[in-house]
Amino acid sequence: MTRRTMVINFLKMMKPLEDLQLSKPDKACCGALPKSFTSAETVEPAARLEQAFVKGSVDTPAGPVPRISHVLDLADRLGTIKARWGIRRMHYRVDPGLYALGEPDHKSPVLVTANYKMTFDSLRSSVENLDAWILALDTNGINVWCAAGKGTFGTAELVGRVESSRLREVVSHKTLVVPQLGAPGVAAHLVLAQSKFRVVFGPVRAGDLRAFLGNGYKATPKMRAKTFTFGERAVLVPVELMAALKWTVLISIAAFPLSGLGWPGEIWPNMVSHGTLAVVALFGGLLAGAVVTPLLLPWLPGRAFSVKGFEAGLLVAGLILAVFLPTWASWPAWLELSGWMAISLTLASFLALNFTGSSTYTSLSGVRKEIRRAAPVQIAFAILGLATVVASRFLA
Repeated sequence: MTRRTMVINFLKMMKPLEDLQLSKPDKACCGALPKSFTSAETVEPAARLEQAFVKGSVDTPAGPVPRISHVLDLADRLGTIKARWGIRRMHYRVDPGLYALGEPDHKSPVLVTANYKMTFDSLRSSVENLDAWILALDTNGINVWCAAGKGTFGTAELVGRVESSRLREVVSHKTLVVPQLGAPGVAAHLVLAQSKFRVVFGPVRAGDLRAFLGNGYKATPKMRAKTFTFGERAVLVPVELMAALKWTVLISIAAFPLSGLGWPGEIWPNMVSHGTLAVVALFGGLLAGAVVTPLLLPWLPGRAFSVKGFEAGLLVAGLILAVFLPTWASWPAWLELSGWMAISLTLASFLALNFTGSSTYTSLSGVRKEIRRAAPVQIAFAILGLATVVASRFLA
């Protein structure tokens, strides 16, 4: 093949990419553009008016837009409670698209959010008496911050949603207010280049939006700071607890009868005595890792979450020992008690390490580094604890 032929073939290969010039930079950081943007023939349907929380519609040049209220009704609040406890949490979402909050007009601000309904409800209930347009991106029912990290709350989806909602026909300005926590997924300069809309990153908390808008779209340092208070950690506890509870229950169901085997005497009294210890130890580890660690996170010594979980496990283990130790006088019983404490501490450390995904100050690289260090120790502790529990039967 001659050099001239190679050049011609190369140019032919590059020809199809001419239609993708707009999407190339965005594809690298946020994934492929949605069909609503890459194909003029494919327009995603607007948000449905039949959704339970919709209170009518607003007529716009782009067609009817669902109207929503600032006030959450009983169904909204019950849905939030269920999501907090992990009940159908991944299916708690609204239709992506444009919504009218109150009585917005062509000059009203456009607030961008995720289609996770808890996030959607938090936004609309935090801006009481504000007339605005809410543009819900399709994040697969995930909150803004997590979706930004995954790429679903990103440049491509934002540009595509502006296009499919025909937003430029609804408002006369070209400004989108994007949550600050969505910044990792949104490249403002690409949004401007592809949609002609300017991105302004709003405050961390939706409750500061009114002050932010009233201040000329300028945030104070306090609006930019992300807190992680006791209350903010406490609301995360139920979903963390429920995620681990089912496995703890299943293991406990198996451990209760097995713990009574191998000891002298009748099986049922042994199951009640030794099985109770097993269940208490397992649930103690669950409590320490999924509840105590999140609540006491700033006050537990050390930086590693696995270490903090181990320390919380020691607190709970101390209470368990105070209950069981006085009644367990034999050496085999003490050995079994030690084994279950090791298993309980391992469970607490593991669940605490899992809480890194909910915290505000961990990084992916840091978590991976901690897992590499903590996992071998946790596995060793679990094996040692299980071996000690089994060995205690042979010494009885």
